[in-house]
Amino acid sequence: MSKYRDIKEECCEANRKLPTLGVVDLTFGNVSVMDRDKGVFAIKPSGVDYDKLTPDDMVIVDLDGKQVEGKMRYSSDTPTHRRLFKAFTEIRAVVHTHSRNAVAFATAGRGIPCMNTTHADYFYGEVPVTRPMTPEEIGSAYEWETGNVIVERFASLNPNEVSAVLVHGHGPFVWGPSGAKAVEYAFALEIIAEMTMKALQLNANAQPISQALLDKHYLRKHGAGAYYGQK
Repeated sequence: MSKYRDIKEECCEANRKLPTLGVVDLTFGNVSVMDRDKGVFAIKPSGVDYDKLTPDDMVIVDLDGKQVEGKMRYSSDTPTHRRLFKAFTEIRAVVHTHSRNAVAFATAGRGIPCMNTTHADYFYGEVPVTRPMTPEEIGSAYEWETGNVIVERFASLNPNEVSAVLVHGHGPFVWGPSGAKAVEYAFALEIIAEMTMKALQLNANAQPISQALLDKHYLRKHGAGAYYGQK
């Protein structure tokens, strides 16, 4: 049995959840799950249908980009995942989707402002959008450079408080403490994107919620004195 069985099972389950939540079309999405102690992560193989995935199909990659285990080729987005794992050292899982409403914001080059408490329950402020990638970045190590523009965008942001980003003209990357949580955050992001888009259609001058309301909803769920849910 593989010594990476735990993360392969967690990764497979998270990937198989994506189509059930409506955040992927065709095979446009992937989840990775990290084992920090072993210095490796499991990720979906490239182009394989979600309903056909098994834990044994998950590919194991180390932080230097070496394929450690797996018979299939890893996701083409693997270098982006690897870059995020190296930069955001407290995360354990990364999700990339092309969920339709979040992609619409990325296509418009617009972050998702925090306009309601649903958003504030998950993300501590606007979900940012990156700058467009340069022709040089696109023409070189494209997927690695995609990770670089994300990391650049978070130079003044806390990735533990805003656990999602929109890559300009591409789509969302989301991360979290587990495969299941990262998928939940990706689903929440798509819900929030749809809500915000509809709000702006109804009122183009709609404004983000107040800092007080943002603080209340985010911190009651994630702050030191959080009281949402069960212990």
